[in-house]
Amino acid sequence: MLRALAVDDERPSLEELLYLLNADPRIGSVEGAGDATEALRRINRALESGPHGPEAIDVVFLDIQMPGLDGLDLARLLTGFARPPLVVFVTAHEDFAVQAFDLKAVDYVLKPVRKERLAEAVRRAAELRGNPPRIPVHEPDPDHIPVELGGVTRFVAVDDITHVEAHGDYARLHTDRGHHLVRIPLSTLEERWRARGFVRIHRRHLVALRHIGELRLDAGTVSVLVGDEELQVSRRHARELRDLLMRRP
Repeated sequence: MLRALAVDDERPSLEELLYLLNADPRIGSVEGAGDATEALRRINRALESGPHGPEAIDVVFLDIQMPGLDGLDLARLLTGFARPPLVVFVTAHEDFAVQAFDLKAVDYVLKPVRKERLAEAVRRAAELRGNPPRIPVHEPDPDHIPVELGGVTRFVAVDDITHVEAHGDYARLHTDRGHHLVRIPLSTLEERWRARGFVRIHRRHLVALRHIGELRLDAGTVSVLVGDEELQVSRRHARELRDLLMRRP
C-alpha cells in the first residue's frame, strides 16, 4: 500500500486529486500540501522517520507551477536525498515533460486529471515500490500509438509520423499536424517500427523513409528534408540511408 503526498496550490485541484487517490485501492494513505515549502517540511519529517516509520512517504503527486518554490525546484531538491520518495508530476502544462524526465519522475499526468490516467501513474509507482498490480496486459495496436493531449488520450497513426526526436526516455513524435511527447525511448521505437520503414539517421532522430523528400550533400555533410524541416544525418548512418533510399520503390 502506497503512502502518498499530493501537492497543489489550487485548493479545488488538490481536493480532486486527494479524492481520486483515496479511491485507488493501492493507496494506503494520502495527505495534502498547499505549496512546495509545506511539502518539503512534510517530506523531511518522512525521511527522518525512515522508510518504515509512521511518517514515511512513498510517492509525491506534484504540481509544477506554484508560487515561490515550484514543483520542479522541489523535485531537484529531492534528488539530493539518499532515499527520496518517488515523484509523479500532475500539471496542466505539457512543456515540462523533458525536464520531469531528467529529474527521474515516475510519470507525467496532465490536467484535467482522468481517473484512468492517474491509476496508470499509481500502477507505475506501485511497481517501482515492489507492489506490481494484477492488471491484465493488452497487446498494443501496431498501427497507432497513444498520446496524451490536454488530459485526453488520442491515438496517432504510425503512418502519419514523419520523424521522431529523442528526449532521453521520452520521444517527440512529429506529424504534419503537430507533435506529441511520449514516454518511450527512441531505441524502442526504432526496433518496433523498423519493419514499417523507419530508419535511424542520427542518435537523436528516427525518420520514416516515405516522408523523406530530399537527400542533400553539402561539403561532406549529409542531411534529409522531411516536410519543411532539414535533419542532419550522422556519418555512421549516411551510407545505410543512401542505400535504403536507392532501393525505395
